[in-house]
Amino acid sequence: MSAADEEFGPVKGTRSLPPLLSLARRTRYALYQGSRVALYTLHSEAMRRMNRDLQKQLPETPKVVPTGPVPSQRRMLSDIVKLFADDLKSVEDGIYPLPSDGTMTPGELIATSRAFFKDVPEVARRRASGAHQEVNSTEGFAAALPRYYRQNFHFQTDGWLSEESARLYDFQVDVLFSGATAAMRRRALVPFARILRRKDQRHVSYLDIACGTGGLLRPALAAFPRLKGTGLDLSEPYLNVARERLPTRRAGYICGLAETLPFADNSLDVVSCVFLFHELPPKIRRQVISEVARVLKPGGSFLFVDSLQTGDVPEYDGLLSVFPQLFHEPYFTSYLSEDLTGIAKAAGLEESWMVPAFVSRVAEFIKSY
Repeated sequence: MSAADEEFGPVKGTRSLPPLLSLARRTRYALYQGSRVALYTLHSEAMRRMNRDLQKQLPETPKVVPTGPVPSQRRMLSDIVKLFADDLKSVEDGIYPLPSDGTMTPGELIATSRAFFKDVPEVARRRASGAHQEVNSTEGFAAALPRYYRQNFHFQTDGWLSEESARLYDFQVDVLFSGATAAMRRRALVPFARILRRKDQRHVSYLDIACGTGGLLRPALAAFPRLKGTGLDLSEPYLNVARERLPTRRAGYICGLAETLPFADNSLDVVSCVFLFHELPPKIRRQVISEVARVLKPGGSFLFVDSLQTGDVPEYDGLLSVFPQLFHEPYFTSYLSEDLTGIAKAAGLEESWMVPAFVSRVAEFIKSY
């Protein structure tokens, strides 16, 4: 059982399933997650072989040098297994239903897989040449976006600025994290469930910042069927895909900046964000935290999911240092040493807990009364 599960416990009124039904659910979960891990591991291995062949034709890239310990494959697999065990425990406690994140039809899977492998050489080219400014356009809708945003993060084609990128992005991230991405996001639903025990879901105002294609908004609305939520993102193409994937009146979408939230002071009960802060310049991180503190009601919660920071799990420190060397992540190194707890506290947000979940940290900050 994770620290979060120990603190928050099962949802009140949850009844245990008969043994056979419980076994069936666990078997279904194991098959679901096992197939995902196998799928993305196979794609990762095929990508590695493609990159090895491509390197013969591309300029030599600087050697990757970790600045600390790097976990073994056994350790990483063990942490993924623990993450899935905590995820299943939350399902059994009634916090959220069995997941179906990333489920695709055979046709969708084939099309996405083809698009993934088609993009591998383009990513390799950008990495070898250092080309990460291809989307830094001063024309069209991109011209109105902040300069820090107009980059090919991860060396991916189109950056955040096309629906093609949006349809491929989640698949690419799951290849990187062996299919564990959605389970890391769902850790934020554990404190969310505790918050909602004290409230009528219909009257809770919820905002997910940098919602992308709805990676947290979808499971949140699935877990809490009377909840309404708003997803805010700076990429209209990503929001278009989010609307397609979550066609419900309970979800609304706004294209806007996290550092200037279009909400009134003290107006929201819950604000969340997933994998945003490591892609923000230090100055903007502080602005976003100040905005979150401004729009939250006293006693409201900020649910935070992002990469581990240096020292969270010391065995991973070297792996974290390698990440910005392999991918275009210009603000990741500064994020690793950022005092998020102190910055949040200065803005009136007190960190109530933090737990590691594989390569992510999950935290809740509560606005003071």
